[in-house]
Amino acid sequence: MSGPLRGRVALVAGATRGAGRGIAVELGAAGATVYVTGRSTRARRSEYDRPETIEDTADLVTEAGGQGVAVPVDHLDPAAVRDVVERVAREQGRLDLLVNDIWGGEKLFEWDAPVWEHDLDNGLRLLRLAVETHAITSHFALPLLLRHPGGLVVEVTDGTADYNRDTYRVNLFYDLAKTSVLRMAFALGHELGPRGASAVALTPGWMRSEIMLEAFGVREDNWRDALDREPHFAISETPRYTGRAVAALAGDPEVSRFNGQSLSSGGLARVYGFTDLDGSRPDAWRYLAEVQDPGRPADTTGYR
Repeated sequence: MSGPLRGRVALVAGATRGAGRGIAVELGAAGATVYVTGRSTRARRSEYDRPETIEDTADLVTEAGGQGVAVPVDHLDPAAVRDVVERVAREQGRLDLLVNDIWGGEKLFEWDAPVWEHDLDNGLRLLRLAVETHAITSHFALPLLLRHPGGLVVEVTDGTADYNRDTYRVNLFYDLAKTSVLRMAFALGHELGPRGASAVALTPGWMRSEIMLEAFGVREDNWRDALDREPHFAISETPRYTGRAVAALAGDPEVSRFNGQSLSSGGLARVYGFTDLDGSRPDAWRYLAEVQDPGRPADTTGYR
């Protein structure tokens, strides 16, 4: 393996698809050893009942130039999380990067449903999957990450702190979940900073995940066909864009300057100079605030 992250070890929790997969692959492209976890395997699907698997993600990591290791884990199971961290410690002796990308809530939330109308079991399940999993994983993984100075935790969420502070996000359960992850990064920054490590929150923009492409009835190679239905989709980005953001952070010897902060893929592209796969630099959160939310016609000029 070669690359700026050669010799570095990452755990991407929730790497089956979407941002988690994009992050894992880009870390592999930078030469890292990447443990990828999730519940969907070639032998058994999660309740998502989708074809993507952690083995597929691990293969993509290795093909990109790193070493991908697939480990089935339900991150609501503390014993299972403890076991995977112990495996990383046993096999690698270190952990340089923890990415908490666990989510699992697409089928659990109802758009614009007030809390008294929203299905309660689904809402509480969403909170467990989106928040409790992150806390459990950090509890077990951070002692290993702190063995060597310079470790980094990336809490993946939806929305920047500024955007979510002023914007109602879908419903109470969704809003609370995504805001809680932002606050987790802030709190972890206070706990890790004095001990030689850092934590950040990171949000993709409007991401062309497998689920999103399927919802629009398109593929990555013809995604622009969806613009007839939703012109603002022109600001969208691939999962690899967020992956490049994480790889840039992981390779930055001065990453501690971001400790505790809320970051976005588009914002970090301006800092580090990376692009999406097509060479563009979409800045979705600025676009949403300045164009889409005010009801202006779609125009990504100056935002890509």
